[in-house]
Amino acid sequence: MRVIQISSTPPFSPLQDIEVIQKVLSGEKGLFEILLRRNNQKLYRVLRGYLTDHDEVVDTMQDTYVTAYEKLDQFRQSAQFSTWLIRIGINKALRRINQSRKVVSLDEVKESQFQSNQQPELKYMQAEAKQTLEMAIGSLAEKYRSAYIMKEVEGMSIAEISDCLEITESNVKVRIHRAKSLIKDKLYQLSASTDVYEFGNKKCDALTTRVMNLI
Repeated sequence: MRVIQISSTPPFSPLQDIEVIQKVLSGEKGLFEILLRRNNQKLYRVLRGYLTDHDEVVDTMQDTYVTAYEKLDQFRQSAQFSTWLIRIGINKALRRINQSRKVVSLDEVKESQFQSNQQPELKYMQAEAKQTLEMAIGSLAEKYRSAYIMKEVEGMSIAEISDCLEITESNVKVRIHRAKSLIKDKLYQLSASTDVYEFGNKKCDALTTRVMNLI
C-alpha cells in the first residue's frame, strides 16, 4: 500500500468542499486530506455524543471517512458535505452501540490528561473543570447528549442538527432544552469552552494519516 505523506498543519485551500470533492473524484486522491482536516473536530465532538470511549470514537471516525471516500460519487451537491458525513458517522456509532450493547456510564469517562507537574494548581483546576463538564454531559441520555454537543459545543444550527438526526426542528429544540435543564447552571456556563472534547494537533494528524493510507 502506498503511503501518503501528511503535513503536520492543516493545508490551506481556497477551494470549496464541492470543488475538492470534484477533484478527488477526478483522481486527485490526496486532496481528500482537506476534507478530513476541515471536519475532524466537528465529527469527533458529534460522535462523542454517542460513544464515550475516545479510542472507539476515533475508530468510528476512521470508518466514517473510509465509507465517505468509497461513496463520494453518491454525494448530492445540494447538501452540505459535513452534514452528509455526520449522518454516516451517526449511523456507524449507533450500529456500534447496538452491536456492543454497552451501557453508557460515568465510569467510562477517562481522566483528563491536563494534569502535569508544570503549574500544578492551575492545571489541576483546569482539569477538574473540564472533567466535571464532560462528566455532566456524559450523564445525559444519548438523544439529549448528542443534540446538546452539536448545538452548544460544536455550534451547529438547529436546521443542521435536524438534518443530521432526521428529526423535526421542534424536536431538536425540545432535546436541547431538556439537556440544559438536566445540567446545573454552573456547568452550563462552563460548556461555552471550546476545549471540550478537543480533537486537534497530533490526534487530528494521526487519524488523517490512518485514513489517507486506507483509501
